[in-house]
Amino acid sequence: MATGLLIAAPGPLAHAATSASQSSSTNVTQQAAARIGLDDPHKKDIAMQLVSSAENSSLDWKAQYKYIEDIDDGRGYTAGIIGFCSGTGDMLDLVELYTARKPGNVLAKYLPALRKVNGTDSHAGLGSSFVKAWATAAGDSDFRKAQDDERDRVYFNPAVNRGKSDGLGALGQFMYYDAIVMHGDGGDRDSFSSIRANALKKAKPPAQGGNETTYLNAFLDARKVAMKHEDAHSDTSRVDTEQRVFLKAGNLDLNPPLNWKVYGDSYSIKS
Repeated sequence: MATGLLIAAPGPLAHAATSASQSSSTNVTQQAAARIGLDDPHKKDIAMQLVSSAENSSLDWKAQYKYIEDIDDGRGYTAGIIGFCSGTGDMLDLVELYTARKPGNVLAKYLPALRKVNGTDSHAGLGSSFVKAWATAAGDSDFRKAQDDERDRVYFNPAVNRGKSDGLGALGQFMYYDAIVMHGDGGDRDSFSSIRANALKKAKPPAQGGNETTYLNAFLDARKVAMKHEDAHSDTSRVDTEQRVFLKAGNLDLNPPLNWKVYGDSYSIKS
């Protein structure tokens, strides 16, 4: 809409500055993309071991397909390689995917109950028989593949893609992934997007011209605030004695050997 005011067009220096800024941001993003990301198969395996050390007190993440228990965090049953929960919808999505691929599987009959308990911590219609059925399903390669695919669709791929677009290396991408695994990305005050937004108030990621280490420290600070909002997640050792250790060492590409602690237990990945 015309306003009747004459506004001088930006001069060549302004155009040059804008172009240089855009070029710098593009270069940072391209450089990040050229680094080995968390989606490299070996890095992805490292990420899964790191998450398993915190979620299951074990580096053997492939043994967790059969894992299921109620950890009293208000989310009902927590299960599988990434902690799918009966109260948050991702377990329901997983069983629906498995059933679409393999009708009549041992978990299919629990879909009505899973739909009813979604959003609550209830075990109604599930209970010990569901727990046994989950362990049985874990012996099926189709169910394990469904867990892998849902992990990637809901958690891993969004975290890695967001990390790359922010100009982060494998460590930053892992920090994003671990945060999405624990907090989800539902838009509440402690979700991944909220944690990232709070970090952006303190520092800029490389893609916006910021320092990677400074930004990741701000992200971890914001992550700890979110964790302390919930009693079940108030132990912040997966940040303090794991992720922050790698960051302080300058290991932005998450290269082994890696040595860390979670909940006081020591772990290492040699190569």
